[in-house]
Amino acid sequence: MGSLHDICSYPHLALMGIRGLPAAHGGFEAFAERLAPFLAAQGWKVTVYCQEDGEGAITESMWGKVHRVHIPSGRDTPVDSMRFDWSCITHAKRIRPDVTLILGYNTASFAARLRLAGLRTVINMDGIEWSRAKWGPMAKAWLYLNERMGCWLGNHLVADHPEIAKHLASRVSSHKITTIPYGAVEVSEANVSLLNHLNLSPRQYVTLIARPEPENSILEVVQAFSARKRGVKLVVLGKYMPQTCAFHAEVIRAASDEVVFAGAIYDSAVVEALRLNCLFYIHGHRVGGTNPSLLEAMGAGNAVLAHDNPFNRWVVDKGAMYFRDRATCLVAIEQMLSDHVDLAAMRETSLRRAREMFDWAPVLDAYTNVLQSVAHSSQTAQASRRTDSIWTQHSS
Repeated sequence: MGSLHDICSYPHLALMGIRGLPAAHGGFEAFAERLAPFLAAQGWKVTVYCQEDGEGAITESMWGKVHRVHIPSGRDTPVDSMRFDWSCITHAKRIRPDVTLILGYNTASFAARLRLAGLRTVINMDGIEWSRAKWGPMAKAWLYLNERMGCWLGNHLVADHPEIAKHLASRVSSHKITTIPYGAVEVSEANVSLLNHLNLSPRQYVTLIARPEPENSILEVVQAFSARKRGVKLVVLGKYMPQTCAFHAEVIRAASDEVVFAGAIYDSAVVEALRLNCLFYIHGHRVGGTNPSLLEAMGAGNAVLAHDNPFNRWVVDKGAMYFRDRATCLVAIEQMLSDHVDLAAMRETSLRRAREMFDWAPVLDAYTNVLQSVAHSSQTAQASRRTDSIWTQHSS
């Protein structure tokens, strides 16, 4: 039997929850940069909302076949982001798309306006955002409330990881949830000369690419790496502001002279060169689902040292080494830098896992099926069960 998008007319999708396209800020945008053109190429009408700085009138433009709506929303602050989300919903109520895809649940309570207007929504529920250590009590309460509201208000929910799906199933029926991870892009070549401005040589450094937040284990990794002379460098990507953030200052104080803080690098060519030529990649994320940075490392064939939790265990499976704290990270780093660990074999295992489990084609098809199903008010649960079987059979 063909997929739903083979037998139904193409709907109008409104996509919100990102800063805009083309991607420049994070994993959700990178995903939207793939999904939106994919659907538009098939014949869907796709509207993507883009957050602009400052004030002024709403404008529109085309990005290939994707229709963009640019909404000025002040400065880039949490309050202004909430204003932007509210304005996106106001605009969507006016154009009345067949289905709205909301990426993230930070303002999911606003989706009540879509439900009251009779508009259908699919919400990607992201990770368990309210549990992150960076949030204060008020922010955690707001995010916890919006997770609950998103579960109730969305016509259908997407979880990017089986553990996230289990968590959501404690709030709503599992028939309302589809597990769809992100895809991994395979990188087989990169311009090695791009490493020169960072004074790096191939296979003479380890990478750590993450937002500089406590729950990403950055302090523990830097402390473990800096415990003694390594003979290689640890390259840490991310925007560090030690003058204004005590945690950032603590990380920098803990670093030896072999730790390189390379800043936030958004040039994909440079990031690909860093990934492809590193000794191994360290992934310290403790919270969340299928993390795009980890998938990108696997797509580049990186050997992986990951924090030991169910999220990372499912993504990388048996192809990685794992740590739980500073002490176990120290042991693992020394093992991976020794001759006793076959990093080449680990690289092959990571790349094979990325190819077998996180190919973009079934990911995009799965989203298409769910969105088409919700748009036409057909049996979403049937599409959900068919899609879930691709990944949940590997979740143990």
